[in-house]
Amino acid sequence: MLKIGVTGGIGSGKSSVCRILKNLGVPVFTSDDESKRIIAEDQNAKKEILEAFGNDMFDTNGDLDRARLAGHVFNNPDALEKLNSILHPRVNKAFEDWALKFERVPYLVKEAAILFESGSYHDLDKVVNVFAPKEERIRRVMKRDKISRDEVMKRIRFQYSELERNDLADFIIMNEDDNRDKLLSQVMELHEILLNESLNKWRKY
Repeated sequence: MLKIGVTGGIGSGKSSVCRILKNLGVPVFTSDDESKRIIAEDQNAKKEILEAFGNDMFDTNGDLDRARLAGHVFNNPDALEKLNSILHPRVNKAFEDWALKFERVPYLVKEAAILFESGSYHDLDKVVNVFAPKEERIRRVMKRDKISRDEVMKRIRFQYSELERNDLADFIIMNEDDNRDKLLSQVMELHEILLNESLNKWRKY
């Protein structure tokens, strides 16, 4: 079984790629969803966040105000690093536990925005970068999240550039123009390549 990472800059369309893979029967672990679950359910994680960022990040019900926390960390590199140090080890552990359930599949996917930045790509067999030009990504995120260009840029500045991600990736999916047929064709081709790589790996044993 191969462990494949799917990453890309904010607004690149990595979630669209993963939806196609899911429809093909590939198990997909979504790191962002797991982070949300940890924040909501892991009391130790909430305690660490409280100690690191204070009561201001929680509402009157004691629930974490994710929008306020995001606004804080995307304006403060040290705060973002601290939050990542709390969440990433837990997300990585959850992924490894989850992957054990799928030992007989040809490959599975870990979707994460900062696979390269966090260093967790070293634990994967291959990484796919979903590429879209910066201005296109900005447009998509502004429309999707109803936020300003400045807010999008604050998030982008903490991610690797497209050139850096492309250089580190084993495969590149081009998602430049919202052409679903073109995207589907590329993902289907990738799927066949990964199935063959998994089969070849299995034959070695």
